[in-house]
Amino acid sequence: MNAWSTVIGTSNGWLSILKQAKQVADTETTVLLVGESGTGKEVIARFIHRISRRKDGPFVGLNCAALPEHLLESELFGYERGAFTGAHQAKPGQIELAAGGVLFLDEVGEMSLSGQAKFLRVLQEREFQRLGGVRPQRANVRVIAATNRNLEKAVERGAFREDLYYRLLVFDIHIPPLRERATDILELSEAFLGDIARSFGRPPAGLTNDAREALLRHDWPGNVRELRNALERAAILCEGGLITTDHLSLQPRFRSTLPQTTDLSVVERETIHGVLRECRGNKARAARQLGLSRTQLYVRLRKYELEYP
Repeated sequence: MNAWSTVIGTSNGWLSILKQAKQVADTETTVLLVGESGTGKEVIARFIHRISRRKDGPFVGLNCAALPEHLLESELFGYERGAFTGAHQAKPGQIELAAGGVLFLDEVGEMSLSGQAKFLRVLQEREFQRLGGVRPQRANVRVIAATNRNLEKAVERGAFREDLYYRLLVFDIHIPPLRERATDILELSEAFLGDIARSFGRPPAGLTNDAREALLRHDWPGNVRELRNALERAAILCEGGLITTDHLSLQPRFRSTLPQTTDLSVVERETIHGVLRECRGNKARAARQLGLSRTQLYVRLRKYELEYP
């Protein structure tokens, strides 16, 4: 198990998150995890699964933002042979594959209204149908959903069903960004460097005092994921020596001049726009600085209609 999948941190905010996760773990209650991209929502979802009565069942995750509408529904519900062009044989969906365990829906706010209506039935009736199917099937899954959007605002705009919102909002856990749990940064860094070293087959790289201070000063708009990526790059550049501030290559981040807002989608859009501008449209570099994969960045560029000439 790598460091990114473990619950590392001793800050008050992180310990509060773990306490809530432990309280809800031994129930069948639906959980909604809310936080910026890269804060560790899947880490908490896996933690809940690992200490729950469903720990021996599968943990199946699906990113609702990574697939177009028609593919998302077929992945989620499965389909029967002949349900659509190219469906040459039946295929079970993620709900079936998660039977007896946990279904983790990441970025649930990106699900289409059609998919939302069908998934509402899963939560209400505990049953579903494959696409093209006529026979209802039992949904023996516990649902943990995650979002970096303000779903209440999405409901007001008509982009998210109100009934589904309240079905998901049974037990919500808000995960703070890394900049609000700075006391965890060095502990996370040591764990990540150990994990990176094992993957490289060499001893862990150390950090100079200046590098430690730089890690603590940085805003981390990409949160824990960005920290992990920055350390992996630095571990390669230092070639087995100490990691310095030059190896980390941390640049000052764009700060939005917009008023403070609780709409996480606005914050994310402005952060991505600012980093793209700093990188002069170099998407590979922007993705690396944000702690995202190229695919994840492109999904967000389409979502927010962002482009840099």
